[in-house]
Amino acid sequence: MQHRNHLQPQEQTVVVLGASPKPTRYSYQAVKLLHDHGYQVIPVHPKVSRVDRIPVVNDLHRIRRPVHTLTLYVGPARSKEMVEDIFDLAPGRVILNPGTESRTLELALKDARIPHEHACTLVLLRTGQF
Repeated sequence: MQHRNHLQPQEQTVVVLGASPKPTRYSYQAVKLLHDHGYQVIPVHPKVSRVDRIPVVNDLHRIRRPVHTLTLYVGPARSKEMVEDIFDLAPGRVILNPGTESRTLELALKDARIPHEHACTLVLLRTGQF
């Protein structure tokens, strides 16, 4: 599913939930690639202060601006505990990257009318479909 958005990357805030400071992790690569493409990226990790020189937010409550996309890099056990925080964030869409699929979260997103898709953020960015 291609996300059609008329905003330029620099006008969009993208939250990476489960960002990692380890360059070998896909969530690190997503933060870097989003930043390189010009998006306003907000990495979220409970204990890290930076991911590739980009300041990290320690939890979703601290984000105080509209979020166009929340891209998920946490497994179902973790995301289950964050459903209310995700609702409070009210993202324009949620991307469930491979390994993050959660029936509980998906049903909750559907009920809240928050669009979501199973996709790989890295592939979407590299193919111009983000």
